[in-house]
Amino acid sequence: MNFTTPPYLTQNVSVQRVMLQVLAALLPGIAIYVWLIGPIILVQIAIATAASLLAEAFMLSLLKKPLGLFLGDGSATVTAWLIALAFPPLAPWWLIVVGALFAIVVAKHLYGGLGQNPFNPAMIAFAVCIVSFPALMSQWPALDRQAGFSEQLALVLGTAPRLDTMSGATPLDALKTALKLGEGNTTVATILADAHNFGYFAGKGWEWVAVAYLLGGLWLWQRRIITWHAPFAFLAGIVLFSGALWLWDPAQFANPVFHLFSGGSMLGAFFIVTDPVSGSTTPRGKLIFGFSAAALAYLIRVFGGYPDGVAFAVLLMNICVPLIDLYTQPPIFGMKSKP
Repeated sequence: MNFTTPPYLTQNVSVQRVMLQVLAALLPGIAIYVWLIGPIILVQIAIATAASLLAEAFMLSLLKKPLGLFLGDGSATVTAWLIALAFPPLAPWWLIVVGALFAIVVAKHLYGGLGQNPFNPAMIAFAVCIVSFPALMSQWPALDRQAGFSEQLALVLGTAPRLDTMSGATPLDALKTALKLGEGNTTVATILADAHNFGYFAGKGWEWVAVAYLLGGLWLWQRRIITWHAPFAFLAGIVLFSGALWLWDPAQFANPVFHLFSGGSMLGAFFIVTDPVSGSTTPRGKLIFGFSAAALAYLIRVFGGYPDGVAFAVLLMNICVPLIDLYTQPPIFGMKSKP
């Protein structure tokens, strides 16, 4: 009789297979982006991907690691796509490049490369750029005043002046600003009732991008690329905190549906907090990580100085991952308690 030692891996798992499926899950969101603002988002993705792969190749050559093996694993491409989708679609090309270089060189390779980076590289890129270039990182296209592709390309390449009529604020920023500048009778309900600007429930057009990310994330869960713990905890945290304040004062705080489908909630839930390297790895740890990140993200987006807080929340929780994993380790297989 032959004896082998469990657990057993029954799936053909590799970094490349995982990354390719993550890229596939992002395609619905990219398709909605193209429908909303045009193919300029594809240009931004191409710029981010090229910059990330060149930075990856440069660092690998310095470290004398095989280029083909690591360039082909797809990790740099996933980071590039997340950067392009998190940044404003009409951001100048050099801003995308700065974010990609900082993500790959500093946040990834200076910590040892794939599997050793304590912080999510895409969120590091976003945080660094929004702190360093807040004006450029706040210029999102106004969907009711869309420029043609040639005009958008000129904005991205810097060959045309950036016009205020071609940019707007995110739904979160627009709501926060309207409440601050509004008169005494201005409420969340009256602001969100303007369907021309806020669409059906979370920002004209942008809610469908969130729905696409949701569908892509559910597909990743069905494929067992991610587990349910972190996304569920993150979305539950958003619902709990936004719902509590909404019930307490609906005139000043938006309802949970608005917070779920605006900003980076869906992208963060399924593509950011599920990062297997910088996020928690234990089942209970993922629940704590996701819920705590949601709490911080909500507090930052509602009471902080930035329109959305997902990036900062995730980075703050990345610091806590070693402690979370230490105290949430499950018992060793065959034992009733932790050693």
